[in-house]
Amino acid sequence: MPSTEPTVYRLAPAFVARLLGLVLVGLAVVVFVGTAVVAIAGLSLDVLVVVVLLGVVAGVASGWWLRSRAWVLRCTDDGYRVRLVRGAGVTEARWSAVDDAVTSYRRDVACLELRLSDGRTTTIPVGVLDVDKEQLVREVQARLQQGHGLHPL
Repeated sequence: MPSTEPTVYRLAPAFVARLLGLVLVGLAVVVFVGTAVVAIAGLSLDVLVVVVLLGVVAGVASGWWLRSRAWVLRCTDDGYRVRLVRGAGVTEARWSAVDDAVTSYRRDVACLELRLSDGRTTTIPVGVLDVDKEQLVREVQARLQQGHGLHPL
């Protein structure tokens, strides 16, 4: 059976924007604390400029990583792996260990739920993924069928 390329599902742009907002708030706190330290300790303003520049570089690097490198779900022919989702449950499993893939709602959030044969589950909020919900379910179900040795007619 020919192997297919891994499918990688990245963070949704709205979720990236939220995380970058947190980075900017963190940068503001660092600049505030740095300003206070420079004022109280009587240090040169160059120290504050260096702190701000390092913060800006860290913010830009965080944005680049979140938008182009960070992924949430990676599906291969053998199984799947989940990252960056708190409370996902099982973060890695083989398709042969998955009984079914269903959609569900947790706290009014649409989720993809992968039910394993041992009773454990993997729950992935669809809103954090940069993909259409129906397309995600179709692709995951196709991988699941392939992992169980089933082929479309």
